[in-house]
Amino acid sequence: MEVQIVTPDKTIFSGKADLVVVPGSDGQIGILDNHAPLVSSMQKGQVKVRQGNDDQFFDIEGGVVEVLKNQVIVLAS
Repeated sequence: MEVQIVTPDKTIFSGKADLVVVPGSDGQIGILDNHAPLVSSMQKGQVKVRQGNDDQFFDIEGGVVEVLKNQVIVLAS
């Protein structure tokens, strides 16, 4: 799936991923290929992006995540 993590200043990640985990307002949300459409607010925490065996972590202060048609957009603050 395609993933973009965007802050007001810049894009901090753009590329393909096998798994994305975001800090949803009510707990962690794991997103895999063909996930159902979703829009959720996020709390302060880390966004995890897995590409194969490599995990990357991005600290965020909050924001919104949208999942639609194998595309994940994280609008982070």
